[in-house]
Amino acid sequence: QVQLVESGGGLVQAGGSLRLSCTASGRTFSSYAMGWFRQTPGKEREFVSGISGSGGRVWYADSVKGRFSISRDNAKNTVYLQMNSLKPEDTAVYYCAASTRRGYPTLGYEYDYWGQGTQVTVSS
Repeated sequence: QVQLVESGGGLVQAGGSLRLSCTASGRTFSSYAMGWFRQTPGKEREFVSGISGSGGRVWYADSVKGRFSISRDNAKNTVYLQMNSLKPEDTAVYYCAASTRRGYPTLGYEYDYWGQGTQVTVSS
């Protein structure tokens, strides 16, 4: 069992930056690919970014490519999402998730554990 706790959300003006963190319990953090998703009311959960267990591979949704950066510190059991040049359409609840899948998981069902989410609001 893996427990995930996100932090770092908040209110920011358009063009600003935020860094989200997600800390995991357990001793096998590096064996999981990690992902960030987001969801707004009435919409399906949307993939944002993923990172392999070693951190050697990263992948992004086209909507955030060039603005967001994912990283991880396996010694701290933590994955980060640096969000720059934020836009009002980035407003959502952001979730981190852990996956045992190989490759580049981007779908919700490919992830086994989820955090409770953190709200990000970007004002125009």
